[in-house]
Amino acid sequence: MQNSSVGIDVLSNNIANINTVGFRGYETEFSSMFEEAISTGTASAGSIGNGVQVQTTSMMRDQGTLAPSDRSTDLAILGEGWFGVSGEGDPLYTRDGSFGFDSNSDLVTSDGFYVLGTKANNISADNVLTNKVDEVLLSSVAAQEKLRFPKTLTYPAEATTEAKFLGNLGVGVEPITMSAAVVDPLGNKNQLRLEFVKDAVQVPPGNQYTLTATTQSLDGLTIYDTQVGQVEFDETGALSSNTLTSINNNGANVAIDLGQGFDGVVSIDLPLVSASSIANGTIGGDLVGYSINRNAEVIATFTNGEQSSVGKIAVFHFQNEQGLDRVSGTRFSASSNSGEALFRQDANGNSINGTEVVNYSLEGSNVELSYGLTELIILQRSYDANSKSITTADEMMQKALTMSA
Repeated sequence: MQNSSVGIDVLSNNIANINTVGFRGYETEFSSMFEEAISTGTASAGSIGNGVQVQTTSMMRDQGTLAPSDRSTDLAILGEGWFGVSGEGDPLYTRDGSFGFDSNSDLVTSDGFYVLGTKANNISADNVLTNKVDEVLLSSVAAQEKLRFPKTLTYPAEATTEAKFLGNLGVGVEPITMSAAVVDPLGNKNQLRLEFVKDAVQVPPGNQYTLTATTQSLDGLTIYDTQVGQVEFDETGALSSNTLTSINNNGANVAIDLGQGFDGVVSIDLPLVSASSIANGTIGGDLVGYSINRNAEVIATFTNGEQSSVGKIAVFHFQNEQGLDRVSGTRFSASSNSGEALFRQDANGNSINGTEVVNYSLEGSNVELSYGLTELIILQRSYDANSKSITTADEMMQKALTMSA
């Protein structure tokens, strides 16, 4: 009866948390107690069983069902692994990934615990992004820290250093213009304009053009620089030479790349199509907000359309995760049975999460209601049967005591 009562308590707790995000259910394991041998004086001796005992309660490791969410900060782990959270004292571990950014832009759980991970260290003291990062490498387990980010963050302007042009000038005599957006050192977006004018006197077998390049403000009212050069194409229309290679853009030198051969600007007797250009450089931007992608990277998005990782959420692993001690609800702590938290390693020895993290999703309880109710009925019947045997034995004793000689 005592063993059945323990099992019923465990199952009741599982069923009560059937809708708890990230809940890990437990199951009760029983073992037979040593039997007492009966000496019968024959070759085959009998035995009397002493019943069963609770061996242990073990964590169920099945994957919980994923439920969609409308927040990128809601995360679910596919496979093994645990998120680390910190309040006061040692870190705790959970499968509940219902995270969010608080008023201080700290990544926290729904009840205010800080989420642990590795920062990219690409934010200066005056809240300026120092470099764009695509992926953050995890530091050591002991070095994982609270993921705190500034409420305001600036993406610095990057001046354009190169502009490449592609297009066909045709073989006519009409001037052809091309343009590209370029950024100056102050973060202003300007225009680099190219005008190709076919020379009046042509030297066969190719075509020759006079190229005028101008950098100016978008409204055209301010001219920063003007350069003139010569461009030649061979008899096939491929670019053979160009004397204009760079221009000043309000203090920044911009290299002009017209390509080589047929990779760039050409002069072919074909219908003209719109020219295109590719230029590096970025205007400055302010922080729009933070989000989390499928690689558990914390992404900062800016008004200029740029994005950069500023941190990575850590996923911890254990040699024996069933040895974790439940602290409360979905929170667990490391124990001597589980071993210390560790990270998986890639082929190069770098620490990695080693499992897939899904955003816009939450992992539900891994307890199936049908299984829980079925097991509960079995244990309740076992409890009732044992209770009935005690009642029956008591009635037999009472009857024996009232029997006359």
